[in-house]
Amino acid sequence: QVQLVESGGGSVHAGGSLRLSCVASGSISRINAMSWYRQAPGKQRELVASINNSGMTTYVDSVKGRFTISRDNAKNTMYLQMDSLKPEDTAIYYCNADVVLLNEHRRDDYWGQGTQVTVSS
Repeated sequence: QVQLVESGGGSVHAGGSLRLSCVASGSISRINAMSWYRQAPGKQRELVASINNSGMTTYVDSVKGRFTISRDNAKNTMYLQMDSLKPEDTAIYYCNADVVLLNEHRRDDYWGQGTQVTVSS
């Protein structure tokens, strides 16, 4: 089994920064793509950023130039550096990982518990 544990959320003023972390643990053979999603109250969950196992990144247009996704494969950890935060970024942020387990060849999605990001004006 795999667990994703998120940290780094909090409350900041507009223009501030936060760095989210997501640590994967368990019987992991390898992690393919990793992603950050967010969900604001009353809104659907949206994909914010993704990074594949080659390091290629993608971002939703609204965060381009402000957010940076990265990963440390040795630590099974993904990060989201969020700069120039806006009130519109307020949401619960979830990490997602496409994982191949030890003794398995199947790929499965795993989700973190979410961490709250609040940006005030």
